[in-house]
Amino acid sequence: QVQLVESGGGLVQAGDSLRLSCAASGRTFTRYPMGWFRQAPGKEREFVAAIDWSGRITYYADSVKGRFTISRDNAKNTVYLQMNSLKPEDTAVYYCAASRESVAVLEGGYDYWGQGTQVTVSS
Repeated sequence: QVQLVESGGGLVQAGDSLRLSCAASGRTFTRYPMGWFRQAPGKEREFVAAIDWSGRITYYADSVKGRFTISRDNAKNTVYLQMNSLKPEDTAVYYCAASRESVAVLEGGYDYWGQGTQVTVSS
């Protein structure tokens, strides 16, 4: 079992930066590909970024490519999402997720989810 706890959300202005963290429990964290998803009010949850177990392979949604960076520190059992040049349309609850199999861009590819952290970007 893996438990995930997100942190780092908040209220910022357009153009600002935030770094989200996702702390994972369990000794097998290093085996799990990880992902970040987000859900805006009235919208379905959508893929943001994903990273393989080694940290060498990453994927991004087109809407965040070039602005967001996913990374991980396996020694700290933590995955990060660095968000730069934030826009009002980035406002959402951000969730991290862990996969028991392979890195994925679809929700169904993930087995464990955190509770989410709110990111609000004002214009």
